[in-house]
Amino acid sequence: MPNYDFYCKNCKKTFSVILTLAEYEKRHPSCPKCKGRKVEQKPAAFFAVTSKKS
Repeated sequence: MPNYDFYCKNCKKTFSVILTLAEYEKRHPSCPKCKGRKVEQKPAAFFAVTSKKS
């Protein structure tokens, strides 16, 4: 499942949330520290693990 990073504009803290794609489209998370709803998604690093067949 994807891990999404968010930044809270109220308390200025960064937090991560693990959501399925369906959950991500349905709801916007609130800050776990201050319960604020003014959050924005931060860009996150992405990497893929693949098996290389020789």
